[in-house]
Amino acid sequence: MTVFIDTSAFYALLDRDDANHARAKKVWTELLESDTALATSNYIVVESSALVQNRLGLEALRAFYEDLLPLAHIEWVYEPVHRSGLSALLAVSKRKLSLVDCVSFEIMRRQGIKSAFVFDPHFEEQGFHGVP
Repeated sequence: MTVFIDTSAFYALLDRDDANHARAKKVWTELLESDTALATSNYIVVESSALVQNRLGLEALRAFYEDLLPLAHIEWVYEPVHRSGLSALLAVSKRKLSLVDCVSFEIMRRQGIKSAFVFDPHFEEQGFHGVP
């Protein structure tokens, strides 16, 4: 089984003051102790990097790159996936839904990934199983 990791989960792991930090740490430990493969995308890496650097600083950014990212396979977004995500975003026409989310959904569908480590309700709205 593969679990897709969203920015909301990466951020909750890194920010001790985040409301989801304790749950994120528990789930992260459980995922690492299981046979679960972890995946994310380069779009999530960029989004997470900007958020972490802006809100938590360079030390947290270093922890993201050195401690968390090496444990996940990074799916690189190519033009067809980007276009599909953009088309979905424009078709849904929801202001709070992001291009990164729609591209994540597209990657998950193409890869047959059913679960996401996420604190974002959009994934469950799209039919994916949210972890936790």
